[in-house]
Amino acid sequence: MDQRVSFITLVVTDLEATRKFYVEGLGWEPEVDVVGEVLMFRVAEKVVLSLWVEGGFVAEVGEAPARGGVPPITLSHNLATTQGVDTVLEQARAAGAPHIGEASQREWGGYTGYFSDPDGFRWEVAYNPQEIGQSVLP
Repeated sequence: MDQRVSFITLVVTDLEATRKFYVEGLGWEPEVDVVGEVLMFRVAEKVVLSLWVEGGFVAEVGEAPARGGVPPITLSHNLATTQGVDTVLEQARAAGAPHIGEASQREWGGYTGYFSDPDGFRWEVAYNPQEIGQSVLP
């Protein structure tokens, strides 16, 4: 098996609230938008973020996802500058993100902050000056 990820799928409880947040709030353009079922965004050349309504997940997987607390995953949006981090966090605030963690300088040399989407999935917004962080920039 080659080392890659093709789809990242997150299970959401309210697809309409999710659509409003990502499409209307953050300005993302869906590649696939099936009302009441799934919303997909191309987030890299060969990577898709899929936001799947919980009922579809349960029907296919057979069990409801665990809920409560902060989901044990973060998604990261890396930027070339610290100012870019502040700008994206402000966009998330304007989009109605239910949780915003102000950005701060990190001991490893980066600058990061967090926001959550309507289902509590945490997005790290980061400036990472290290080689690995720079390598993922467009």
